[in-house]
Amino acid sequence: MTTRTQQTTSPTAQQQGTHHFVLTLQKPHGGGTTTATFANTLTPLPGDTRTDIYELLREQIAKAHPELATANVLFFSLEPNQL
Repeated sequence: MTTRTQQTTSPTAQQQGTHHFVLTLQKPHGGGTTTATFANTLTPLPGDTRTDIYELLREQIAKAHPELATANVLFFSLEPNQL
C-alpha cells in the first residue's frame, strides 16, 4: 500500500511495522452512505509526522479507491504497535 513506508499486509510477529493505523472513511452514496475502514501496520520513515502518514494514507486510498478520494474521515488512529 505504501511507497514511502515499509508495510506488511499479513504481518507475523517479527514482520509487523512499528505503528498500527486505523482509518475510517464515509461518503454519501445514493440515498445512504458508503463507509470503509482500513487498518494495517507500517514503519514511518525517519522524520515522518502523524500528518505525513495521514496524508500518505489518504493519497494511497484515493489511488486504490477513487470513489473515496473525497470521503469524510470518521476516525483516524496511528499508534505505536506494541502492547
